[in-house]
Amino acid sequence: MITQLLPAMLTVAEKEVHSPEFATLYVNQAIDFKPGQFVMVWIPGVDEKPYTISHHTPDRFGITVEAKGVFSKKAVSLGAGDKIGIRGPFGNGFNMGVAYKRVAVVAGGCGMAPLAPLVEAFQTDTGPEIVLIQGARSKSFLLYPDRFTAKVEICTDDGSKGYKGFVTDILMEKIKKQKIKDLSAASAPAFDMVYACGPEIMMAKVFDICEAHGIPCQVSLERYMRCGFGVCGACVCGHAVVCKDGPVFGSKMLRTMADFNTRALLKTGKPVPLNEYATWRCQ
Repeated sequence: MITQLLPAMLTVAEKEVHSPEFATLYVNQAIDFKPGQFVMVWIPGVDEKPYTISHHTPDRFGITVEAKGVFSKKAVSLGAGDKIGIRGPFGNGFNMGVAYKRVAVVAGGCGMAPLAPLVEAFQTDTGPEIVLIQGARSKSFLLYPDRFTAKVEICTDDGSKGYKGFVTDILMEKIKKQKIKDLSAASAPAFDMVYACGPEIMMAKVFDICEAHGIPCQVSLERYMRCGFGVCGACVCGHAVVCKDGPVFGSKMLRTMADFNTRALLKTGKPVPLNEYATWRCQ
């Protein structure tokens, strides 16, 4: 068992290619993990980067990588037998309320990766009703299309599959329909919790919708991380340190985080608008 903060060199047992853009690397190793947490992944001679655990069983875990920059393109080129370094897991994961009866899970693009183990953890005989909404640029960017027993509401930017539009459109529709259905209990929120991960502008819209309808939400944020456990300050978002205080943040914290959906720090520590930060992260 990997314990927290213990680094280890592990062998890639299998690579699953999802599309030209995405691949999952699996290692046959137990890890103590809560959905939403992440590990630091080191490729010798290249760099170290944070990745969420996207697959988890008692004796195996996997990380899903989107080929965008130098590190991620190298990562998706790895295969069985290659070595990677792992530190972690780190951070705070999703809070799964035991009394939840109905939850919404909203994923955009590779934001499906940290949410997938959460969905699977909820998929039990006693688990809540799950409304799963998944969006992507196009059909080829949709992760894990046949993975879940829960029904998935699909939307794509180009209309190549499902609804052509935004995940937040579907979320609003579901909230309105649930309110009509629960008209006799007008004070009850449409969902006990909404979970979201994806582009920050999408998560901010989810948060705004939830605030307007009295629904608590949790989102998983992304920032540039060096250490993974809160000492370097590279991943601050307002007063919060994303790797330590997050990466999952609830409504109460989000209300106080001025940098949420506004700015982030580059590797140099320079604060920039999120669109500039996103461009840099893809290099």
